[in-house]
Amino acid sequence: MKLTTKLGLSVILGLTTLLAAASQAPAPEARSRALQDPHDSLWSQPAPGIYRVRMETTKGVILLDVTRALAPRGADRFYHLVQVGFYDDSRFFRVISGRFAQFGIAGDPTIAKIWQIERFLDDPVKDSNVRGTFAFAMTGPDTRTTQIYINTGDQSRLDAMGFAPFGKVAEGMSVIDKLYAGYGETSGGGMRAGHQGKLFEEGKAYLDHEFPLLDKLVRAQIIEGQK
Repeated sequence: MKLTTKLGLSVILGLTTLLAAASQAPAPEARSRALQDPHDSLWSQPAPGIYRVRMETTKGVILLDVTRALAPRGADRFYHLVQVGFYDDSRFFRVISGRFAQFGIAGDPTIAKIWQIERFLDDPVKDSNVRGTFAFAMTGPDTRTTQIYINTGDQSRLDAMGFAPFGKVAEGMSVIDKLYAGYGETSGGGMRAGHQGKLFEEGKAYLDHEFPLLDKLVRAQIIEGQK
């Protein structure tokens, strides 16, 4: 009897999570429109105060907890990028052991080019870049777009440079630590160095051909969040 009850509760909780995620996802037409139009009304809507993102990768599942109060502009941009499927079937193209794992250039070059220069204003730094936190990558003031890095080591020196974390890894740091790091900076490192041209021009096809061992971000999904 107790086992049956537990199984029943598990099913109910699972369905509740799926329904919550579905209710937060735009309709397919709206999702496609917003993905291709950075000026769509979706992008001006605030994200929930706290939300969780589930990322399915080739090494396992990662759960990210976002706190909007830490960096509202960054939290809003990330929320909607996940909603419209921007990160789905992309690559962890810059992984430096003991420092960070970076992702956030769309696998489809058509979409990647649309968002390449869609910058948004900085947030003040309210949290430190310690292991397990994540933030938007940038090349200077007010240049954040879509690229995210997850700190795998103490990167607190970045605080003074304006990199504003907006959440922490809830589960899956061991997964992040296992992401392939053998290519270092050669597979797309350095927004500042200007070495990402091919990633925007040819997308995942280029990375899969030249750097086949890179891990994939299969799918990102909002699984929890409330206004």
